[in-house]
Order: sequence, then C-alpha cells, then structure tokens
Amino acid sequence: MEPSIFSAALVKGLTDKIYDKRKSAALEIERLVKDNAKAPERIKQIVNELVQDFVYSNNPNARYGGLIGLAATAIALGPAIAQYLDIIVPPILSCFNNQDQKVRYYACESMYNIAKVAKGEVLRFFNSIFDALCKLSADSELTVKNGAELLDRLIKDIVAELSTTYVSPHQVPLNPAEEGQEALVIPSSLPRNTAFSLPRFIPLLSQRIYVLNSSSRNYLVSWISALDSIPDLELVSFLPEFLDGLIKCLSDPSNDIRVGVSALLTDFLDEIKQASTVREQQQQSEYRRTLEANRKKRQEEQRLKQKQKQEQSSRLEKQQHNDSVSEAKEGDEGDKEVKKEEKVEDHPVPSENDAVENDDDDNEATDVESDGHGKGSYVPGQGVIVQYGKIIEILLPHLSSEEEDIQRTALQWINEFIVIAKDIVIQYTPKIIKAVLPSLAHPVSVIRMYALETNQNLQKLVLETTMSYPEPSASMSDPSGSPHSMAATDLDDFSHNSGNNLSILRRTNRLDFGYGIHSISGDPFDYQATVSNLCLQFLNEHEETRVASLEWLLMLHKKAPSKILPSDDGIFPALLKTLSDSSEEVVRRDLQLLAQISFHSDHEYFRSFMVNLLLLFSTDRRLLESRGSLIIRQLCMSLDPERIYCTIADILENDEDLEFASIMIQQLNIILITSSELSDLRKRLRNLDNKDNQRLFIALYKSWCHNAVATFSLCLLAQAYEHAAIMLQVFAEMDITVSMLVQVDKLVQLLESPVFTYLRLQLLEPEKHPYLYKCLYGILMLLPQSSAFSTLRNRLSSVSSLGFLHGMPKNPPTVSTEVPKRQNIKASSSASSKQSEEPVIKYQELLQHFKNVQARHERQRRQALHSISNTNAFRSRKLRSGIASGSSSIAPTGPSRQGSIREDITMGFRRISIGGSGGSNGTISGPNAARPSTSTGRPTPTTSAASRMMPSRKGRKA
Repeated sequence: MEPSIFSAALVKGLTDKIYDKRKSAALEIERLVKDNAKAPERIKQIVNELVQDFVYSNNPNARYGGLIGLAATAIALGPAIAQYLDIIVPPILSCFNNQDQKVRYYACESMYNIAKVAKGEVLRFFNSIFDALCKLSADSELTVKNGAELLDRLIKDIVAELSTTYVSPHQVPLNPAEEGQEALVIPSSLPRNTAFSLPRFIPLLSQRIYVLNSSSRNYLVSWISALDSIPDLELVSFLPEFLDGLIKCLSDPSNDIRVGVSALLTDFLDEIKQASTVREQQQQSEYRRTLEANRKKRQEEQRLKQKQKQEQSSRLEKQQHNDSVSEAKEGDEGDKEVKKEEKVEDHPVPSENDAVENDDDDNEATDVESDGHGKGSYVPGQGVIVQYGKIIEILLPHLSSEEEDIQRTALQWINEFIVIAKDIVIQYTPKIIKAVLPSLAHPVSVIRMYALETNQNLQKLVLETTMSYPEPSASMSDPSGSPHSMAATDLDDFSHNSGNNLSILRRTNRLDFGYGIHSISGDPFDYQATVSNLCLQFLNEHEETRVASLEWLLMLHKKAPSKILPSDDGIFPALLKTLSDSSEEVVRRDLQLLAQISFHSDHEYFRSFMVNLLLLFSTDRRLLESRGSLIIRQLCMSLDPERIYCTIADILENDEDLEFASIMIQQLNIILITSSELSDLRKRLRNLDNKDNQRLFIALYKSWCHNAVATFSLCLLAQAYEHAAIMLQVFAEMDITVSMLVQVDKLVQLLESPVFTYLRLQLLEPEKHPYLYKCLYGILMLLPQSSAFSTLRNRLSSVSSLGFLHGMPKNPPTVSTEVPKRQNIKASSSASSKQSEEPVIKYQELLQHFKNVQARHERQRRQALHSISNTNAFRSRKLRSGIASGSSSIAPTGPSRQGSIREDITMGFRRISIGGSGGSNGTISGPNAARPSTSTGRPTPTTSAASRMMPSRKGRKA
C-alpha cells in the first residue's frame, strides 16, 4: 500500500468537526495541487485519495472534508481540470443522494466550484447533474434546496452561453444516449459535436416530465424555458417528446406552475406558427424560382427554335440559288452544301435534358444555402422541423380531459393547427370530431367557445379540401352489386311486392339495409371513419352534440353524396333510431339528412327508406303517436309529398298487420287534411279532371281502404260525393266500433276547419251537389248524441233554414260515378276523343276493393275477440273450480251475471257508453254519464253504445 500523500495534520484537519479547520485544510490541498500542477499522476493520486479515504468514508466529517478538498483541487487546477473531471465529478454526484443533509449541501457547494472553473467542460456531465438537481429540487431541507438552486443557476448560465459553441477535446461522453429510445428527428440547424447534446438530453427530459412533485415540476419547466430561449437549439423540434407531460403539468395545484406552463406552451405555439410562416415563404420563393427557371427555359427554347428556322430558311435560299446555276456547277455546289451541314453538326443545339440538368444544379445550390449552415443571417424558425402529426396525436386525448386548463389548451392548439397545418389536420379529422363535439355543451363558456370555433374551422377545412372521387362501379351505382348490400332476392321483393317488404322485415327484425361500412383508400380524409364517429355522437346526452353531428353529416353528404352515406352504407338504422330522440331539433336535422340522402338516391333506396320508417312506426307506436306527424310533415317539406304518400300507400296496401295499417292511414289522412305542406296535394285531389290527379286518387284510395273513415274523408276531399254516399251504405253493414265513432267525431271537427271551406260553401248549391247532403246527413245518423252531433246538426239546420233545400229537385240529376265534373266538357269530336284517351276512375271496382279490405279487418277483429273469449272462458272455468273446491258456502254466479260476463267477452270494448254534451270534443265518457236533456228539460236515460249504435246479430240475420 502506497503511503498517503497527505500529512497527518492535513488528514486531521479534513476530518475535523469545525468547518474553519476543514476549510484551512482545503487551502493546504489547493497549494499542494498547484505545486504538482505539472505532475498529472501526482494530481490523480491526490484526487483518488480524497475520494477513497474521505468522500467514500463512513465518517460524516471526513465526507465534508473530502468534498471541500475536491473543490479546492478544482480551483487549483483551473482550466486544466478538464482531463480530471472524469474522476472528480462522479464521486460528488453520488453524494447528492446521501441521507445526510450536510453531505448533500457540501456536494452542491463542491459541484458549484467545479462548474465555475470547468465552464463548458461540465456540460459533458449535464444529464447526470440535471437528474441530481431535479431530485434535490424537492428536498425537504431548505439549505439543500438553496444550494441546489445556486448550482442550477450556474449550470443554466453555462448552457445559455456555451451549449451551442463549446466543443470538448474529450469527445467520449460520460452519459451516452440511452438504448431503446426512439430515433429523434434532429433539425438541420442544430449544432453538431458540441459538449452539450440536446438529442442525448431529451430522453431524460421525457422521463422526468411526468413527475408529480410541484417543486420538481417547477424545476423542469424552468429548464425547458431556458433551453427554449437559446435560438440555435430549436427545442421546439423535440416538442413531441415531452409535450404530453408538460400539458399534464397544467393540472398542478400550484397556480404559479400552471401560469408558467401556460406561458411556455404559448411560446411554443408561437414558434410553431413562426416556423410555419417561414416554411410557407420558402415554398413561395421556391415556387417563384421554379416559375422563373421554367420561363427562362421556354425563352431559350424559343430562341433556339427561331435560330433553327433562320438557318433552314437560309439553306433553302441558297439551294434555290444553286438550282438556277448551270448543271455543270451543280456537283461543286452540292459539295459545298454538305460541308456547311457538317459545320452545323459540329455545334449541336442544347437539348431539353441539358436545361433540366442545369435547373437541377440550381436547385441543389439552393438547398445547400437553406440547410442552416450557410453564411446567411439567422432567420427565426428557419430549419425547424415541426412534427405536426405526433403533436396532434398527443393533443387528442387531452381534448376530452376533465381539467379545464388542459382541455382549453388542447382545443386552442388544434384550432391553430387547422390554420397552419391543414394537410396534416385533415387526416386526423375523425378523431378530432369525436373529441371536440362533446365539448360543444361544456358548462364552461371559454371551453364551449373554443370547441365551437374548432368545429367551425374544421368544417371549413373539410369543405376546402379537394375530394378524390372513385370511378363509377356496380357497387356505387347499384346497391345490389355491392358485396355489402342486401341480397338480390330481397331487392326484388322490395321492387315487386311492397306489401311483403314490411312483413319480411318484421319477421327478421332487421331495421336496416344490411350494408357494411367500407372505407375508400387513397384519400387524406377518411370518410367512413368520420361518419362512424359522428354516428357515435347520437348517443351523447347533450342536444348540442347530437345536432352538431347531424350538421356534419349533412355537410359531408352535400359535398360528396357518393362517398358520404351512399346507398350501400350501414348506418341507416342509427339514423332511424335517432327519430326517437327527445329533442325536436335533433329529429328535424335527422329528417333533413334522411330526406337529403333519399333525394340523391334511386327509387329502390327511397322505397327501402319508407319500408324501414314504417317498420319503426310499427315497432314503436309511441313514436308514431308523439312524432309521427312531425316526421311525415318534415319529410314532405324536403321531398315530393306525392312521392312520399304514393310510396307509403303502395307499401301499406297489402300489409299483413291490418291494425297498424289502419292506424297509419288514419295518421296520414289527418296530415293530408290539416298540413300546410300538403296544400298542393289537396288541390290536386279536388281536381280529378287531370289524368295524373286521377292516378293519385286511385293510389291513395286503395291503401286508405284500411280505414273506413279515412276513405270517406278522402272522397269528401276529392269531391266524390256520390261514391261517399254509397260508402255510407257499406258502413251500415259493418261493425261500428268506438274507434270508428271517435274518428267520425274528429271528421266533423275537421269539416268546420278552413280546409273544407269549399265544402261548406257547396251546401249553398244543393242542386249541384245533392249527394253532399246525403253524405253529411249520413254522418249525422251515425253519430251518437254528442257535441259533434250538435255541431253538424246546427250546420245543416242553418242551411235548411235559408230555404235552399226547398228548391232542391225531388229527383236530383244523375251524376256520373265514373269521373266527376264532366259537365263543362264541350261536345266536340276533338274533346270526345281526348276524353276517351284519359283513364276513367272505376268507382265500382274501388268500392269492391273497399269491401274486401274491410272484410279482412272484420275477420281479424273476430279472430281477436274469439281468442280473448277462449282465454277468459278458460280463466272463468279455472276460477269456478277453485271456488267450488275451496268453499261451498259461496253462492254460484246467477244466470244474469253469467250472461253479462259472456256479453262483456263477446262485445269487448263496445259496451263503453258514449257521453253526452259533457265532453267538449264529443269524447267517450263512462257508462254513468248523463245524456243531454231534451227540450222539455227531462234527462234522457243513458244507453249503451252497442244498443244505440248497432242492431243485435239476430236482428241483422232477420
């Protein structure tokens, strides 16, 4: 073992408890090092002995002395310390983690003195020093934190001054780049071969940035700000590596940290915008240079072509001159001409390829000048590489953050990126929409405002983006040609047998077209992913989000109908289900979208849409009652009402669910009579002289036969009074149900509405409309004593009191039952031939069709009553057997009571009594409701609806 280089007094001084004695010993070491400045081995021996015998000692005082001794050694060495840093710095850094607070403090003090002497050389150990100071920033001892802050400020000053210029002679770094790290994108303007390596530091920063301690976060933010202030480092190029953790610092409870992070993020965003502006200017300048080069190239080509033309013309002139010379000299002149052509070939014309090569050389020179290493002046943002894609990927999760500051910042960044990086943002549109739309209903107004602005800017971006349209194919033009579409047999069923369409879908419980979503490649904007994410927003609880998603779909469909929601798309069930939304505004937008899709689709798609809509009404009767009128009217506003009504009528005509068909026809009939959107359709029905109007009436009539009162109303609307009067005779043969009487009651109310003003005025001309009176009196005879009865009776009485009926002929003129209003047709050959060409409404066939349909309804009602009767009889027998076995003291049910039970089962709901004038609208009241009093003031006893409205079965048979 070698003898110690230190004397016993020096060793005692370094291990003394008193600080002044240790300091005196350190001064002695400083003199010792200066004396051996030219003996490197001697200095290494001094350093090793200080480290091994003192710094690594278990004696705390020895550690204190060793750290002070190393600092004194560094001061004595001065600039020559560079070659000894590898053995001086690591032992000091190890003391930063010591449990003794004094050791940690003296380590900071020692490192401070070393860094002050070493200057740029200490940057080789920057990662280790940075990591140690990051831990000390959260130290519990105030003295240690103060010492660490002093060292931290010194290191920052050194980095700010020398990080981009100092090159160490010792190129091998102590902390090489960590393995397994993703390769970093290094900007061209970043200095190379310097002691401070930003690419080597970034992986450490990306790990430490997720620390949760507020003091450590403050330390990291201060360092990021310091590095960002150094122009040549271009820290913004490495932003994706630590942006996520930096944004999460906005959730720190300390307001100072949140303010600092927010300011730092604002600076980064400004740098990105500045770099984008510089890039745009460079692109414009390159474009101008390219245009100028092309212009010069074209001028040169024109000059060469002109020169060639001149040479050719001169050759032609000489040739003509030679031809005029005698034949004897032709041979000599020919030789001279050949020689001239050879001279021209010796100087070839520059080709286009040569011009292109020259242009490439110019471009290469331009690239060299703009790589950040030329002699030009520094331009902020030039040479910066902004990884927009990675930044957007980091921002996307924060768009839905629960922290207001984080969400606001993410929205602000995305909003700016939409302006400065359009080509990148358009690729992330589906993900951005999914995160932004829910924020449109955010309770915080600032976030709501940013979300609204982002949504609007994103829509503008999509509208400005040029879409690439696919070539037309069978799958796009015809749904049956698509592998995702419905089977061909199903489409044949749709087009040929409309009645089975609704039934088939009911049996299979399939409320869609069976189409699958498939994306179209080769486009920066992902249509199908966007549509899918928009459809997911239908489930959002906020109305604003659902409305915005439908507005997006409307906009996308207007821009590219063949790509957005084409006829082979699979989101149709979601759109139909949205019709049940609680918000009326959502339903309106949804209907507008469905109408827009149908408008740009073929007839098969429109028919399928109507089939699925009716199936939805069939399965959700509450929707039909609450929103049925709104849905139909909104569709009629956007599409052709005749197309809608005729298609629905065709589908319902042969529908197997007769009850639903009757309810649906009743709803359609009320809309037809009362809706302002269908005023033109009503005008057409009132004029059956036109061939198209006749076809419309026939199409509606065949389906309207599912509901007797609706059919009668249609005839009144079309002024087919004679046919309506004949229908009343058919009513007498039918079972008059309570539901039917309620509909008649509503019809009487509608007759008093402005829609039937023409009908009420026609009562003033009984000689022209005799069957109108018969229709109205027939309705009056059907009605029980109610408010509707009184209303209609008063109307007819007011006309008869004027004396119009007295002038009415006993035998009214015969009105044609084929086509009404033929009296005005002139008796000419041309008119008669024209009349023969027009189709004639065959009322007898329509009447027979009405009887057949009503017969089907009657059979279905009887079957339902029969099944109810069997069920109740079974329950009654079971009840009687239980009573007989349980107690013999209970008297059996009397024959009168048994008869009433059977009557209840047989008559069903027809035992409900019809109320009197107590109901304002003639509604059905209970069996104990009193009849209105007669003129004598005596109340009329209440009778059941069945006894008052219908004869008994025996009476009808008789």
